[in-house]
Amino acid sequence: MRGPYPRTADAVIVGGGVMGCSILYNLALRGLAGAVLYERHTLASGSTGRSQAILRTHYSNEVTARMAWQSLAAFRSFEETVGVPSGYVKTGYLLIAANEQRQALEANAAMQRGIGISTEVVSPREARLIAPALSVHDDEAVAYEPESGYADPYSVTAGYASRAREMGARVVTEAEVTGIEVSGGRVSAVVMPEGRTETRTAVVAAGPWAGPLLRGIGIDAPLRTVRHQVIMLHRPRGLPAHPIVGDVVHGLSARPDAAGLTLIGVGEDEFVGPDEYNQGIDAAMAERAFAGLVERVPAMSEARLRGGWSGLFTVTPDWHPVLDRVEGVDGLFCAVGFSGHGFKLAPMVGAVMAELILDGRASTIDHKLAATLRLGRFADGGLLGARYGMSVLA
Repeated sequence: MRGPYPRTADAVIVGGGVMGCSILYNLALRGLAGAVLYERHTLASGSTGRSQAILRTHYSNEVTARMAWQSLAAFRSFEETVGVPSGYVKTGYLLIAANEQRQALEANAAMQRGIGISTEVVSPREARLIAPALSVHDDEAVAYEPESGYADPYSVTAGYASRAREMGARVVTEAEVTGIEVSGGRVSAVVMPEGRTETRTAVVAAGPWAGPLLRGIGIDAPLRTVRHQVIMLHRPRGLPAHPIVGDVVHGLSARPDAAGLTLIGVGEDEFVGPDEYNQGIDAAMAERAFAGLVERVPAMSEARLRGGWSGLFTVTPDWHPVLDRVEGVDGLFCAVGFSGHGFKLAPMVGAVMAELILDGRASTIDHKLAATLRLGRFADGGLLGARYGMSVLA
């Protein structure tokens, strides 16, 4: 809905993507019914609605691997817990890397298995049995996750928002938050062009627009926005759906769609402004992505281009998110910088942020692990590492 703006709120969430709505839902679930979410346009109209929506758990760090695995369980049971389908489709996920990255792949898979994730390192021959259409070379390293797949970002976002409303929370769209008021070192209100809402708790989950909002109150979060292209191909007649492929060798990800499409995700190095970028795809990039996919799936040489779109990754220096309270401003929290991982982590992001806000520390994910995603790591050198050159696989 659009305005009027409530005069007061127990908490205000800024941003109506999947993160903001997951946080709102989890706060309401914990009994904080007087929370309000403000979205500048419509729900899921930013990065969420332009996501490739892949659900995979292969990461180089335990904190994101755990969050992805627990979130995958939430997506699978979404209809029972939230009341609407998440659109989860199980496809399996194959990560394919060059032989020189075998040690990294095996270390990641071992870490995943150690925390209970269903994954295994498979031989190229086994990979070809799992996905006969794929060309996997004998000198490549492969990991396989049978439970991974994809879901529907809009259904998940709207489902969280609808259930939160039923529990007493408010969602206000077409309401752009232009500032956060701070008085005596504490959040006192959020401000829109046509009004303000007094609150002692504000959560910035505004995706690409989070950086400017935080800078407005003197918080320098190192966030940049990267254009990410998704190219749609119509698979040739008779070619079955393939598992999702994370192809480190060719620098792309490819996921099937029930409509006979394959969606290729590419691009990590074009920094753009959140309001001024090409939302279509580039012909040259489409050609390179198509060539890379054909090398991996030769039968796709007969595929037809069906267009595509570009969205934004909001990235941090280590390509990991920030889930934290902001030191120096009591009552200010941020869930920002998801670096292309956001949708697949969203259920656990909401749970962790609700715990930080209401309890002062995370518990769904071990609080020491969750603390590795603190904002201060960029200043004190506590950056998280990655085992691959493909940053989105950090």
